[in-house]
Amino acid sequence: MPSRNGTGTAGLVLGMIMAVGFCLWPLAIVVGVLGVVFGVAGCARARRGEATNVGQALASIIRGAFGTALGLAVLVIATA
Repeated sequence: MPSRNGTGTAGLVLGMIMAVGFCLWPLAIVVGVLGVVFGVAGCARARRGEATNVGQALASIIRGAFGTALGLAVLVIATA
């Protein structure tokens, strides 16, 4: 059975987009949350043995959470 690494990879790509585009805070918050969701799904697949990219999935969780926090910080600064 081939490995299904799509969710971890998608989460990593969303996390990268989030890290660069956090100044667009409405989009950044949504993309960051999606990155975390895909990362968690990728970690779950890796734990079940369906995927081999647990590192990418973990990185997407970290980047998504960090990017979401940056987007929220920009939101707070913009509204203050």
